[in-house]
Amino acid sequence: MSAQKHELAPASIEDVHEAQQEAEIPGDLRTHVATASAAQVVIAVVIVFAVCYVAKLVMITIASALLLAFVLEPIVWHLQRWRVPRAVGSFIALMLLLGSVYGVCHFSYNSALAFLDDLPKYSYKIRETLLQFRQRTEQLKQTTETILPESEQEREVVKVSPQSTWTDWLTNSASGITELLIALSFIPFLVYFMLSWKDRMRVATVQLFRPEHRRTADQTLGAIASMVYGFIVGNLLCGLFVSGGCVLAFGLLKIPYFYFLGFLSGFLSLIPYLGTILAMLPPLGAGIGTLSGPGMIAVAAVVFGLDMFAINVLFPKVIGKRLQLNPLVVTIALLVWGWLWGAMGLILAIPITGAMKIIFDHVDALRPFGRWLEE
Repeated sequence: MSAQKHELAPASIEDVHEAQQEAEIPGDLRTHVATASAAQVVIAVVIVFAVCYVAKLVMITIASALLLAFVLEPIVWHLQRWRVPRAVGSFIALMLLLGSVYGVCHFSYNSALAFLDDLPKYSYKIRETLLQFRQRTEQLKQTTETILPESEQEREVVKVSPQSTWTDWLTNSASGITELLIALSFIPFLVYFMLSWKDRMRVATVQLFRPEHRRTADQTLGAIASMVYGFIVGNLLCGLFVSGGCVLAFGLLKIPYFYFLGFLSGFLSLIPYLGTILAMLPPLGAGIGTLSGPGMIAVAAVVFGLDMFAINVLFPKVIGKRLQLNPLVVTIALLVWGWLWGAMGLILAIPITGAMKIIFDHVDALRPFGRWLEE
């Protein structure tokens, strides 16, 4: 008899209190509270997206600096193990980053100049190929005009469009270029302070919450950091793998400057959905004067195969269970953040959505949204 009573007992005292509270609240009032909570969530989401759209340059700058800080964090951590102060280690890591960026830009610039110098050597073949496309286009146009002749009114209409010079373009875009340069100049400083003040900022962020919620907040920040780090490492490994395979394949196909184009294609492939197409453009453009039809098909097949293997095999193994987003959510996230932030939105969409899912999973009221985002 006592065993049966024990089996029928509530799981905990908290369940008893929750059951009593639900029993005391009328049904209409519970519905009203749930509706108000849902409305607050919708309003909060709209406000967040509005701020992201209005202040997109500032938000992109902060998000980019945050990703770079995650990239450099292992360097700072290892320097700390060698008894290097965190501020000094952050400065060293930042200098390594700037030196690497300068080296990549210098190498890319020299390779581009050399490519332009060698361009006249096979420019005749390129012009011949383009001429063939132009002739086919003109034939198609003549055939279309024969089938669907233009009316006399359409032939008499003359369209006049104002000509714009490069000075007009430079004047119109000067403001945007200035804002971009100012934002880029802030990134090194943001990265340094995010690295050097990491521990203090994490403690200060956790202390913003009530004492009973601070442990959950700390766990949430840790899970987000682990997810972002895994995302960066996964993309880096995929980029290096695809780049190495492209360099080898392009070298065997004797594409000019295969080492430069291979790394360019490898890291262009990291852009979600559009990456595979973009990665094919540089080698196909360089191979117009040197490759035949089967060679072009081989280039496209190599890029596509390497990209698919990296995304479906390497990327899941590195990130694992730290990023579980279903394909529909990923597509919507790319669409929304691409609309808000352009190209940078496509790059930052997945880690931002993954961070949102982690927050939803650690907040009781938002867990249904986290389950909706799951794979």
